Amino acid sequence: MLLENKVAIVTGTAMGIGYGIAELFAAEGARVYMLDIDEETNAAKAEKIRAAGGVAHPFAADVSKAPQVAAAVEDAAARYGRIDVLVNNAGVYPRQDFLEMTEEEWDRMMEVNLKSMYHTCRLVLPHMIRQRAGKIVNISSVTIWLGGNRLVHYIASKGGVLGFTRALAREAGPHMIHVNCVTPGAIRTEGEDVHASPDFIAGVVKQQCHQRRIFPLDVARACLFLATELSDGMTGQTLNVDGGLHLY
Repeated sequence: MLLENKVAIVTGTAMGIGYGIAELFAAEGARVYMLDIDEETNAAKAEKIRAAGGVAHPFAADVSKAPQVAAAVEDAAARYGRIDVLVNNAGVYPRQDFLEMTEEEWDRMMEVNLKSMYHTCRLVLPHMIRQRAGKIVNISSVTIWLGGNRLVHYIASKGGVLGFTRALAREAGPHMIHVNCVTPGAIRTEGEDVHASPDFIAGVVKQQCHQRRIFPLDVARACLFLATELSDGMTGQTLNVDGGLHLY
């Protein structure tokens, strides 16, 4: 198992990419801490992982609030004595015309999609520094390469994730901590119909080199690579998981 006995914290795990990551990490032997604001769904998903033989600890947490994240970090450190992996996946994705966007809508996007990573990394890094080892994976979005209508606040936040990743990789590097980024494309998730019409999704798939839907497992496998010794030679990098929608 690639993550046997490793302790991993994953945010935004109640559905979609986050649950896919938690499920795969647990199958690879990790003790997974699952953080999500949707307490009931998250707990049910954790139970599903446990029923399959994995180790999963669900925590109800709004990742934009440091004390709520701290509860999971403190539990992991007290229970297992270490934190090996952090995957910052939690995010929101409301579309809104820029000129109709309120300051509150802008701020909420930044708090959840970007400032949350400030909180999680500030809480986790001291443990990784003590260990002189750790893997941090930040989830951004293919939209930072492409732009997009009615997504100025979202793309601005996800562009910030890329800059955050590169700068933190420099600062954490001397402590042998790896910080990398994944930019998912049009991923098939439970809630995608809220964000885009089937015709829009079909149009995106036609632009991909591989004209099939990309699933949470595709992203989870990239995160698994970045969370293990297989990627020990990489830090400050970005992996694009979009079926070849954007080539760079």
